[in-house]
Amino acid sequence: MAIGRRPVTKGLGLENTSVKFSEKGFVQVNSQLLTDDSNIYAIGDIVGNPMLAHKASAEGKIAVEAIAGHKVAFEPAAIPSVVYTDPEVAWAGVTENEALKKGLNVEIHKFPWAAIGRAVTMDRTDGMTKLIVEKDTERIIGVAMVGQGAGELIAEGTLAVEMAATAKDMALTIHAHPTISETMMETAEMVWGLSTSIYRPKK
Repeated sequence: MAIGRRPVTKGLGLENTSVKFSEKGFVQVNSQLLTDDSNIYAIGDIVGNPMLAHKASAEGKIAVEAIAGHKVAFEPAAIPSVVYTDPEVAWAGVTENEALKKGLNVEIHKFPWAAIGRAVTMDRTDGMTKLIVEKDTERIIGVAMVGQGAGELIAEGTLAVEMAATAKDMALTIHAHPTISETMMETAEMVWGLSTSIYRPKK
């Protein structure tokens, strides 16, 4: 049973510094990972969600550059998350539930891996790729997928969100065939009902 995690900040002597904490006990930092104490930077799980190693690593690089005097900030548009089950689950950016709760004007497009030749040859058709796309701009603001190797594939989705790529950008990017990565292109093509592997006319 998993019941969550919480930061462990006791015993570090932080009560003798100017470091401040949130209501849940996380160390408060600015975009350069600097705490309220000008001599202390903090990164990783102790500064808040998402509690992921790759997020902490990225924060560490920013903190070091800030200490070196560079003008940097930790302001990612997307941080990928992966659940290492079988099949894997991965997502980055705004999720479908978040988009609906915030009342964002979006389109949700889902592409079944069963329509991709590579998934068929691997006998792993139990996958799906989903794009959350802004209706007005056609910008990709979220990507999610489930399937074998989803944790590897989410990198392209993370880049798309980070670079503010549009569905057209993704659709026009030639993907190798046959590969599971084609599902990203095919899902983007669904925005206009142009996917060649599945019949989903534009509404």
